[in-house]
Amino acid sequence: MPALPPAEWAPHKAVWIGFPSHADLWVEDLEPARAEVAAFARAVHAGGKGEQVVLVAADDEAARAAMTRVGDAARVVVESFGDIWLRDTGPIVMNDGTARDFGFNGWGGKYDLEGDDDIGVRLARRKKLPVETCDWILEGGAIDGDGTGRVVTTEQCLLNPNRNPHLSRADIEARLRADLGFHEILWLGDGLLHDHTDGHVDNLARFVAPGVLAIPEAADNDPNWLVYQRAAIAAEAAGLQLVRIPSPGRVMRDEEIVPASYMNFYIGNAAVVVPLYGAPNDDAAVAAVQALFLGREAVGLRADAILTGGGSFHCISQQVPA
Repeated sequence: MPALPPAEWAPHKAVWIGFPSHADLWVEDLEPARAEVAAFARAVHAGGKGEQVVLVAADDEAARAAMTRVGDAARVVVESFGDIWLRDTGPIVMNDGTARDFGFNGWGGKYDLEGDDDIGVRLARRKKLPVETCDWILEGGAIDGDGTGRVVTTEQCLLNPNRNPHLSRADIEARLRADLGFHEILWLGDGLLHDHTDGHVDNLARFVAPGVLAIPEAADNDPNWLVYQRAAIAAEAAGLQLVRIPSPGRVMRDEEIVPASYMNFYIGNAAVVVPLYGAPNDDAAVAAVQALFLGREAVGLRADAILTGGGSFHCISQQVPA
């Protein structure tokens, strides 16, 4: 069997979750974001029925704050990082127990924060995982696989000249095959409006079973309705089974449209945790996710403060397969 990243619904040994640590980045959202991350950690732990939760704090103060909030639901470790988006900066762990660490350039040079470029290697070494360094830029949130060698991504991100300007589409496909074992690549077009990751696919389309792709169904006021429509057409043309999850619609913060998405859920051993935003479709989204994961509990949690940093529960987590 070739080395591949297992599907997210495959059993996990543990999960790394970034804990908000820098007051200068989070400002007035620091404490609310910490509360939301702690609630996420407790939901994934699921009273001991889920995987081991490892909260990663950037310094001792943040570690103390994490421990007071999660108790015995999580282990807390200190590793310096720029910010909490471990889906993008952490290692990708394969089904053979090795890890892949990719180059990271602050989402195309937008956010150059100390510690983000090597946090992946340091976390892998903490778990005593052999690490293979891959010499191109790739963030974990830019890809989503179904465990069979099939992966979905977006042209907006992986073909963006701010990542790998020297690589063509064919070059990137060859790297995905060689470094991650993907042999079937579905290219979608753009990601969500105002997503500073340049269209990460984990806000747009997620595999929920082999060959089954979930994509949002636009609410009446959703500014991303055409993005969803084009993604759905591409998925069906590729022969995938399509399921739809209601979108939150237009979500505003400080008079700006933000990339709020229910698709940024995390699939844990015992729970699937869905970010909520106080939108009319919150309950419907949790119910739709629950219908896809009957052996797990779908848990909806508010993620408003985390979203001010640009992402949600999937973005701040990276699983370690069993």
